[in-house]
Amino acid sequence: MEGLSDERGRMGARGIFITLEGADGCGKSTQAALLADALAARGRDVVRLREPGGTPISEKIRALLLDPANAEMAPECELLLYEASRAQLVRQVIEPALARGAVVLCDRYYDSTYAYQAGGRGLDETLVNRSNLLGSCGCVPDRTLVLDLDPAEAFARATAGGVDRMEAEGLAFQERVRGAYLRLAAGEPCRVHVVDASGKADEVTARLLAAVADLWE
Repeated sequence: MEGLSDERGRMGARGIFITLEGADGCGKSTQAALLADALAARGRDVVRLREPGGTPISEKIRALLLDPANAEMAPECELLLYEASRAQLVRQVIEPALARGAVVLCDRYYDSTYAYQAGGRGLDETLVNRSNLLGSCGCVPDRTLVLDLDPAEAFARATAGGVDRMEAEGLAFQERVRGAYLRLAAGEPCRVHVVDASGKADEVTARLLAAVADLWE
């Protein structure tokens, strides 16, 4: 992403920053837990986080963003709330963890904002990318893993127990989100890897581990 890659050398040099991405219902949260356990079992100091959230301030913002009662929220307001939550998480948790050499594993990061607010909402991509630069404080993942699953299957999973404000946007919205993730992976193949999210949970975890193995070589 323009403007973000230049900062990489100054952020996370002593630790490794991995993010998990994907449309709702792809199994991302489940895989975040399994991947964190697998890395910890290999002796890594793992800090597992989620976006939006991860700090008291960020969790309050998360509640606002996902509450179905806030259906009138403007796309621009939504974008800025995500960036505010992210900036607090980076400064309060991610940067200190990377500085001590930890593996930071984050369930969503700024690529979600690109996929949902640019891809799903249709906000201007340049505007979203510039907002991501501010919200991330220049902190760029070493590896981003996009869990990819058929949108109809993922949407059925995500909405089986009810919907939050984002899931309520429907299947067509989720399809646009997936398309944005695939464009992102095509544009940044070194950082962004698409991982097949179908099959048994342990099979998907094995694919994720293979996709980050080179980070320790």
